[in-house]
Amino acid sequence: MPEEVILTILMPCLNEARTLPGCIRKAQSFLSRAGVPGEILVADNGSSDSSREIAEALGARVVAVNERGYGSALRAGVRSARGKYVIMGDSDESYDFLALDGFLRRLEEGHDLVIGNRFSGGISPGAMPFLHRYLGNPVLTLLGRMFFGSPVGDINCGLRGFRRDAMLALGLNAAGMEFAIEMIVKSAMNGLSITEVPTTLSPDGRDRPPHLRTFRDGWRSLRFYLLMSPRWLFLYPGALLALFGAAASAILLFTDISIGGIVFSHHSLILTAAMTNIGVQSVFFWAFAAIIAAHAGLLPLDPWFGRLQGIFSLERTIAIGSTLVLSGVAAAAYALLYWYDLSFGEIAAGDLIRAVCAASFLAVLGFQLIFAAFFICLLDQVPDQLRANSGAAREFAVAAAE
Repeated sequence: MPEEVILTILMPCLNEARTLPGCIRKAQSFLSRAGVPGEILVADNGSSDSSREIAEALGARVVAVNERGYGSALRAGVRSARGKYVIMGDSDESYDFLALDGFLRRLEEGHDLVIGNRFSGGISPGAMPFLHRYLGNPVLTLLGRMFFGSPVGDINCGLRGFRRDAMLALGLNAAGMEFAIEMIVKSAMNGLSITEVPTTLSPDGRDRPPHLRTFRDGWRSLRFYLLMSPRWLFLYPGALLALFGAAASAILLFTDISIGGIVFSHHSLILTAAMTNIGVQSVFFWAFAAIIAAHAGLLPLDPWFGRLQGIFSLERTIAIGSTLVLSGVAAAAYALLYWYDLSFGEIAAGDLIRAVCAASFLAVLGFQLIFAAFFICLLDQVPDQLRANSGAAREFAVAAAE
């Protein structure tokens, strides 16, 4: 009976014939010194050089991954891994596969995900581009803390270890470089135990440019953050815009606002009313996204939405929306009667604009509330079978990978 594999050391690879041998030999030395039953797995992402042949000749197991992308290679590697634990790292000699003791120790202590921290472990000169070190990585790490409560200080470190079953259960699906962020974000959102160990970073041994593209991959990471956090994408900006627009509109409806030598009058009311409606629409999009993502099993249901839904029932929201619509109709009727009293003659532009803005704003806001309330109620009728199907599919994928 073959010996149980405890640790898989996983290396994504795309034309790394120059550096792969050194990485494999170091990983083999670590397994031998640590006395851990393990394997070295190379997830080859379509290499056109001799990377696959080199890996097999050195005793590593190779899995061919046709779908291109850093995340695609790693997802296939995790599915194919035989170890209880997986430690992954780039095969370009930027990480030291001899120094994996801290990762293995933290995993054996019960942590689900162990991330390397290059800022605490040391970054050799020339190992990390200036923009990545002082802008991209710090900003993405900070956003990860703000948006998702991530505890890590180096969110893009490529050397990390994890329990294989815990990662498979998360349903990771990013194909590109944002896979590294997806792993941490979903681990934090699902309450997995995450910790860090200091890690050194050395200049890679490639004789060609790296696969990472600063702006393209930076945007894909930011986009992933926003898609995974409807609060920051829709709710917070929308609420701020709506509150500011409503406060400014309430003042401009009755008087001008003077700031220094600048006067904001009835013309500005048109813009502030539009800002308010845009903000309210953004808040509604947060509600729609919260329901759809929860039903599809993409995100847990936002607790804020649950509390607000308890306050604003369908009937209560319809009553509020109808009141706003009737108020808008009343404002329009007032404007018409005011004009009638002038025998439909000339009317002061400021008064007319204020009355018409109030009428249109209240009517639009009221109808938005009514329509959104019905749509949210409709979305709530979507059967929980969607979530069950999503969970069953994930369990099937985990079982098939065993």
